[in-house]
Amino acid sequence: MEQPPELRGERVLLRQPAEQDHTDYMRVDFDPEMLHMYGEDRHRRLLKTEADAAAFLEAISRHPHEWCVEYEGRLIGQARLTVRWEDEKARFAIGLFDPSVWGQGLGTEITKLVLGYAFETLRLHRVELKVLAYNTRAIRCYEKSGFIKEGIEREGALVEGTFHDDIRMSILRKEFEDR
Repeated sequence: MEQPPELRGERVLLRQPAEQDHTDYMRVDFDPEMLHMYGEDRHRRLLKTEADAAAFLEAISRHPHEWCVEYEGRLIGQARLTVRWEDEKARFAIGLFDPSVWGQGLGTEITKLVLGYAFETLRLHRVELKVLAYNTRAIRCYEKSGFIKEGIEREGALVEGTFHDDIRMSILRKEFEDR
């Protein structure tokens, strides 16, 4: 399977897994806030296992459009496009598991790199995503990157026994090119 190209920004590098990534992944425990923003139970185990690290990196290496996110020489997260060629669109996902890098604009830089790849290289028509309505940091990142809110999936996610809304957002190639 062909791997996606490296994408280099001003501060981040999107690339395939490397040898040191296992250590970087294990160095940062699961963060309760991160788990909540992903829609997972904050009270589940917070320690990672060797199997978690292996599965995380293996999934990235097997996906045709997924990258490890490197910042200051270390792995901090991942980004992915799940392409649906028959509709010329993709679903975007990003996750930064290291809380020490949150709030620095890295998510916006990563998102813009992936959108450039989606629209300029893959020549897709549309990139879409779904985000929990309470994940305001992610929503701001997506809006800064050009995504537009399309609607609400009312109580579409059950998180820790409570239903929450999901926000659906997208950006079209023309909108990306006009930015």
